[in-house]
Amino acid sequence: MLSHFHLPGSAPASRPSTPGHTTPPRPPISADDNVPFELVRDEDRRKRIVVAITGATGSLIAIRLLQALRALDIETHLIMSKWALQTLKYETDMTADEVRSLADFHYTSTDMAAPPSSGSFLHDGMIIVPCSMKTLAAVRIGFCEELISRAADVCIKERRKLMLCVRETPLSVIHLENIWCYHFPPLPAYYIRPESVDDLVNQTVGRMLDSVGIHTTGFARWSGGTKQR
Repeated sequence: MLSHFHLPGSAPASRPSTPGHTTPPRPPISADDNVPFELVRDEDRRKRIVVAITGATGSLIAIRLLQALRALDIETHLIMSKWALQTLKYETDMTADEVRSLADFHYTSTDMAAPPSSGSFLHDGMIIVPCSMKTLAAVRIGFCEELISRAADVCIKERRKLMLCVRETPLSVIHLENIWCYHFPPLPAYYIRPESVDDLVNQTVGRMLDSVGIHTTGFARWSGGTKQR
């Protein structure tokens, strides 16, 4: 058995063939085989992102993200928790229906039969923004009692992109222990010399999109001390 091992950089020893044994040729696939599969190419399909909003502060970022994805013609599936609806009233002048209208599809957090709850529902990533510590804890331990934590759990098991925009300060030891997967705390970048909250929100959303592989213009980037837009 040791003869099957080889040193790094050296060619592996070939296994002796069994006398009289040959591999039969693979028969061609014909129409009679009834194989239903066809390759779906990236350029032939519309990108799809799941967006979840929890009750943490930062509703403005979620709204701008939905607006950006809509402008980029990216299909969005929105999940809002019941506490997200409450926070929305304090932080914005938009109604829940107005926020839902920014997405192509929307679901309540109690709808465990919604498409994002299944691994067979294909998408290009999920962003929880803002992400409360309660939701973070549920995702951390796989406690899928509602749709947001279940959809995040699906991302983990299916090895898809999952971004948690955690909002809390200061962070406790428990918080730090729970922040184990990819998270994007929406911290402001002061080097852009923001003139408004809108500048900070746009830069944050632009960087979030960068992190999920969607590269855009329209926000300030660092370029050797010179702002670029």
